[in-house]
Amino acid sequence: MATGRTHRPATRSRGIPEATVARLPLYLRALTALSERSVPTVSSEELAAAAGVNSAKLRKDFSYLGSYGTRGVGYDVEYLVYQISRELGLTQDWPVVIVGIGNLGAALANYGGFASRGFRVAALIDADPAMAGKPVAGIPVQHADDLEKIIQDNGVSIGVIATPAGAAQAVCDRLVAAGVTSILNFAPTVLSVPEGVDVRKVDLSIELQILAFHEQRKAGEEAAASDGGVPTAAVRSDSTDQGPDGDMPAVMPA
Repeated sequence: MATGRTHRPATRSRGIPEATVARLPLYLRALTALSERSVPTVSSEELAAAAGVNSAKLRKDFSYLGSYGTRGVGYDVEYLVYQISRELGLTQDWPVVIVGIGNLGAALANYGGFASRGFRVAALIDADPAMAGKPVAGIPVQHADDLEKIIQDNGVSIGVIATPAGAAQAVCDRLVAAGVTSILNFAPTVLSVPEGVDVRKVDLSIELQILAFHEQRKAGEEAAASDGGVPTAAVRSDSTDQGPDGDMPAVMPA
């Protein structure tokens, strides 16, 4: 079976926009649910609703994949699952290391969705000597001193950082030096990486702060409505930190 170091997805070479790439996992999640219910075909409207986008955007996204559906029939669910999985590089094995096995790292290690989505947790790594050898999700934790050897032995190109903020950059530097070219960062800090290394950041506190903003705005609108006035600081919910196509940045799907 191929590993993450022998092949990379073809999305960039095929010119698929990053905003479309960010939506492909949403389509795949919706399609997988349909497949599990043995639904053979789905219309663009139904699939768009399930993925939380509009149907015109969905049809445009699928046009980059060469899928246009059949008028009056829709899209073949199983074929789209395969096509999107192939485009995302999920038809092969991607070994992943998780660095930092605290509460968050342990929760990630126990997440059952990795294997079904083409990812294999190859190693769990922590700097605490007391953690070495302890099994988490059936995988023994290895010490950070062996990080480079672990990456080389397992052919790892994707690393997950779940360390405290103060340790994240040093861990990132070691991962990159060892050959990791894609990093998923859960540490509450911005990482500096060289060109050619991709970083995706997941910050739960930022997402909660954005939700708090919208809750505050809604409360202000309700208060103004009860007073018969118009809120002075009303802000459209789609105006915050938008992506290149006017979309909110994608967060790792559940």
